[in-house]
Amino acid sequence: QVLLVESGGGLMQPGGSLRLSCLASGLTFSIKTMGWYRQAPGKERELVAQITSTGTPTYAEFAKGRSTISRDIAEDMLYLQMDSLKPEDAGIYYCGAHTIVAGKENDYWGQGTQVTLSS
Repeated sequence: QVLLVESGGGLMQPGGSLRLSCLASGLTFSIKTMGWYRQAPGKERELVAQITSTGTPTYAEFAKGRSTISRDIAEDMLYLQMDSLKPEDAGIYYCGAHTIVAGKENDYWGQGTQVTLSS
């Protein structure tokens, strides 16, 4: 089992930046890919960015060029830096982890951290 705890959300201004953190605990050795997802009111959860255990990142189109996902495997931490925030970036941001143990795959989610945009 893997436990994920996000932090860093809050009230932010359009044009500003956010930096989210996610601390993983439990069977962290089994984590292969980690990612940030978000869900706006009335919308489905969507991928923001993900990163493999070897450090290869991928980004959603809306996040490209203004976002950086990073991972500190030694500290079991995942980060998201997003700049040039827009009103549509508001939502609940979730940390996710994909694990493989003895050939069995599982997905874990944090409780989410709220990001609110207001000028």
